[in-house]
Amino acid sequence: MEESCQERHNTFRILTLVDQAGQFITTFTMATKFSDIGKGAKDLLNDDYTSKISLKCKKAAGPVAVTIETEQGSGGALSSKVGTKFSAYGLSFDKAQMKADGGMVLETSMAHSSGIKVAFKGNKGADVCVDYKSGNIYATGVLDVKDMSKFSTSACLGVGSGVLVGGNMTYGLSGKTGVTGLNVGGAYASGPLSAALNIAPKASSVNINLLYKVNSDLSIASSTSHSKDKALDVLAVGGAYKVPSVGTLKAKIGSNGILSAAVVGEVAPKVTLTGSASISTSGENFKYGLGIVM
Repeated sequence: MEESCQERHNTFRILTLVDQAGQFITTFTMATKFSDIGKGAKDLLNDDYTSKISLKCKKAAGPVAVTIETEQGSGGALSSKVGTKFSAYGLSFDKAQMKADGGMVLETSMAHSSGIKVAFKGNKGADVCVDYKSGNIYATGVLDVKDMSKFSTSACLGVGSGVLVGGNMTYGLSGKTGVTGLNVGGAYASGPLSAALNIAPKASSVNINLLYKVNSDLSIASSTSHSKDKALDVLAVGGAYKVPSVGTLKAKIGSNGILSAAVVGEVAPKVTLTGSASISTSGENFKYGLGIVM
């Protein structure tokens, strides 16, 4: 629940420059959420891969932004969501959305110059979230105010020289009480390489996400898990390549034997097309997806 409450607002995480010798210089800047550690590798390996058919239309009506999202279900039927976002009197309505099943989503937030941001997110549940950002420190707190079932918190500290350290914790308030989740980790960025380490003491496992920028057009990433029972489990390996006048080509292979590919490009001004396909290495379970954003 913590991740759903934490908007990525005004936070620049990774800066990549090219020095006079043509070498890439990667470093973390400003404050970073603990949940965003390893985000570059995770995004490369997870974003844009889809097996759904969707259309998303965005239109600004003065100070109000309106979004209509339509998706084709497994039976071929179409379902839509209509949403809007706007700000009034210092309060931001980040999402006010009506869904096809009659459900509603409401997300609001208010930021203060002191670095504190308070947010509310209501969907099937209801959470109050507090983010605090100051210099190289980013801390968060999330309270389930609907069922009063749990409280989650996280903190991340930039210690210099491209190093981040932090952790998160979930504390149960009802049912199973006490500490129900705990993770610690860190990240390091130097040159074209960035690495993130996440340790889950209860699961006795370590996850490592790596991202390497070969050049301005080509990036490769990997995600691995390490535990006492299995020293090395390669969860996914993939890459992204920018092709002029086409867009970004992506491909990956997962530990489940599924090979996936995607292409993302602008087919017209302000119209982005995403096409994706996947198939098992045995030649079975072919799936495809297509998304348009305009």
